[in-house]
Amino acid sequence: MYAIVENGSKQYKAEVGSVIRFEKLDGEVGAKVEFPVLMVSDENGIKTAADAAAFKAVGEIVEQGKDKKIIVFKYKAKKNERKKQGHRQPFTAVKITEIAAK
Repeated sequence: MYAIVENGSKQYKAEVGSVIRFEKLDGEVGAKVEFPVLMVSDENGIKTAADAAAFKAVGEIVEQGKDKKIIVFKYKAKKNERKKQGHRQPFTAVKITEIAAK
């Protein structure tokens, strides 16, 4: 059984026991979070729209952290203009504990 969950205009495939890295969420490690379900696939088939809205995905926050650093380098040719920046995107790792009807 798996579900497609939505968080911040992004969609993720969630299965019970899987760990998913979402964009940063508020909450401490160990806190429970719920996600709206867009689609559910189980032994009875696929449910979407109103049928899937009756489900919810519950997870537990495992980690709050930052991703690997990426380098952003901008320059203009023949002008001696250079700008180097680094960026580390914050994330929240969530372990999906259950996908069940509300």
